[in-house]
Amino acid sequence: MAVHRYCVPFLLISVFIPFVCAEIRFAEIQHDNRPIIPFDEFGFTHTGHLELNVSNIKLSNPNPDLDRSKLGFFLCTGDAWMQVLLQLEEGYIDCALDSDFVELILEFKSLKGKSSFDTAYKENNADLYTLAFANCLNNVKVSMKVRSAMYNLDGKENRRDYLPSGLTNLPRIYFLFALVYLTLAGIWVYVLYIKRLTVFRIHFFMLAVVLLKAINLLCEAEDKSYIKRTGSAHGWDVLFYIFSFLKGIMLFSLIVLIGTGWSFLKPYLQDKEKKVLMIVIPLQVIAHVAQIVLDETGPFGHDWIVWKQVFLLVDVVCCCAVLLPIVWSIKNLREAAKTDGKAAVNLMKLTLFRQYYVVVICYIYFTRVVVYTFVTITSYKYLWTSVVAGELATLAFYVFTGYKFKPEPHNPYFSIGDEEEEVAAEQLKLEDEIELC
Repeated sequence: MAVHRYCVPFLLISVFIPFVCAEIRFAEIQHDNRPIIPFDEFGFTHTGHLELNVSNIKLSNPNPDLDRSKLGFFLCTGDAWMQVLLQLEEGYIDCALDSDFVELILEFKSLKGKSSFDTAYKENNADLYTLAFANCLNNVKVSMKVRSAMYNLDGKENRRDYLPSGLTNLPRIYFLFALVYLTLAGIWVYVLYIKRLTVFRIHFFMLAVVLLKAINLLCEAEDKSYIKRTGSAHGWDVLFYIFSFLKGIMLFSLIVLIGTGWSFLKPYLQDKEKKVLMIVIPLQVIAHVAQIVLDETGPFGHDWIVWKQVFLLVDVVCCCAVLLPIVWSIKNLREAAKTDGKAAVNLMKLTLFRQYYVVVICYIYFTRVVVYTFVTITSYKYLWTSVVAGELATLAFYVFTGYKFKPEPHNPYFSIGDEEEEVAAEQLKLEDEIELC
C-alpha cells in the first residue's frame, strides 16, 4: 500500500508532464493532504538554478511537537524515483525525503515556526528534474503559496534561460516554420490568381487556414521567446491561445468540408454533414479551454490530470468526427459509379477521397500517437525533435491537401475521356467481384 501511495501521483505526472513548458510558476495550495504534490519539471544543464519562494504556510495540525522533518521540497529525476519506490517498498525509509536518491531543497523543521521562506539552489548535474513537495504525515493538510523559478545560465554573460534544456530552441523553430507557411500562403495566392477562373470558395478557405497557421506560429515563437528571456509570456500567450483556437476550428472544418465534397462536388451541405460541423466546433472549444487550463495551472492542481485526460479524449473524438464525411463521400461515390453511367468520373473522384481518407488517418495517427511517443522515449535534451516532427507532419498534410485540391481546369479527377471511362468501369466491376468473393 505504501508503494501505491507514493507511486501513483508521481508516475502520472511523469507520463503527462513533458507537455508542460516550464517558466516562473505561481501556485496556491489549499488544505491539501496529498503525499506528493508535483510543481514543475525542468531540464537542467550543468548551470541549473532553482529559486523557491514559499509563503503563508499553514498546517491543519498546529501541534508544535509535530515532526516537520516529514514535510519539505525536493528535486528528483524519474530514474531516481524508481529507486525511492524500492526503498519505500522494502522498508528502508518511510518518507521520500529520507532517501539518498532525492535532492532535498528544504525541510519544514528548519523553518522554526516561520510561515515563509526564500531559498536558492544550484544544480550542477545535467538531467531532467521534477520539483515536488512531500507530505509524509497522515491526516495533515497543508496550505501555502509557492513561487518557483527554474532556469539555466547561458553564454558568457550568464543570461538566464527559463526554457528547459531540449526546448530552448523552440522560438527559432516556430519562427522558421512560420516563414515556411507565409511562403506557402504567397504561393497559394499566386496559384489562385493565375487559376482564378476555376477557383472555388473552398480555395479561399484553404488560404485562411494557412494564414492562421502562420500567425499562430509567430505568436507561439514570440511567446516562447519571452518565456526564455523573462520566465513570463507578457500577454503573448493570450494571442497564441486566440489564434490556436481559430486555427484548430478552421482546420477541422476544412477537413469536414473537403470530406463532404462541398464546393467541389456540391454547393451545399446535407443535414448530417452540418451536424458534424456542429459537433466538431464545440469540441474544439472544449479542447481549447482544456489547453488553457493545463498551461496556466500546471501539474500541482488537483484536477490537472483530469483536464489532461479530457483534452486527449476530446481531441480523439474530434479526429474521429472529421473522418465521417469522407467515409460518406466514398460511399456515395461508389453508389453513383454504379447507377449514373459516369463510372470513370465517379471512380476517379472516389480514388481522390480514398487517398485523402488515408492521409487524414496518417496525419491524425502521427500527430497524436507517434509525436507523443517521441516525447516519452526521447532524451530530454532532444525534446525539440518531437516538435519538429509534429510540425513537419502538419506541413506535409497542408501541402498534400493543397496539391490534390488545387484549382485546375483539366483536373484528371473530374475530366475523363470515354476510353478511360470504360477502363475505369471495368476496374470498378472487378473490385466488386473481388469483394463478393
